[in-house]
Amino acid sequence: MNTTETKLRKKIRIWIIFFITALILSGLTAFPIESQLTVLMKYQDLFPLSLQQWLGTIYQAVKTTNEHFPYLAYGTDWLAFAHIVIATAFIGPLRDPVRNIWVIQFGMIACLMVLPLAFIAGAIRGIPLFWQLIDCSFGVLGIIPLYICYRYIKQLEGIN
Repeated sequence: MNTTETKLRKKIRIWIIFFITALILSGLTAFPIESQLTVLMKYQDLFPLSLQQWLGTIYQAVKTTNEHFPYLAYGTDWLAFAHIVIATAFIGPLRDPVRNIWVIQFGMIACLMVLPLAFIAGAIRGIPLFWQLIDCSFGVLGIIPLYICYRYIKQLEGIN
C-alpha cells in the first residue's frame, strides 16, 4: 500500500467514523425528548419569541402525551433504533470503502430525501417553516461528510 492510498484510507475512515457517531448521537436524542424539552424550557428566554412559542407547544404536547399515552413514545424509540441500525451499515465502507461505496451513495440519497419529506410532511402536519428548515439541515449537513468520502473513495478506486 503506497502513501497516497494510506492517506486516503485514513481520511475516509475519519469521515465515516464522524458520520456514524453523528448518526448514533442524533438517534439517541430521540429517547429523552421530554427531558430535553424540559431543559430547553428553562432557557426559553434565550430563543426568539416564535421559537419559544413553538417549543412551548411541543413541550405541552409531549408532556401530555407521555402522561396519558406513554406508549406513543415507543414510535420515537424505534426512530432512535433506526438511526443506530442505519449507522451500522456504514461499517461496510469502513472495512472496504471501494467495494461498499454503494452505502455512501445510499446515505447521500437518504440525505437528499430529507428535504421533500420535511417540506411535504411538515406542511401536512402544520410544522412551522423555520422548523422544517432545521429538519432539512440534517440532510444538508449529513451529505457533506458523505460526499467528501465519496470523492476520496473514487480517488482510491483510481489508484487500485
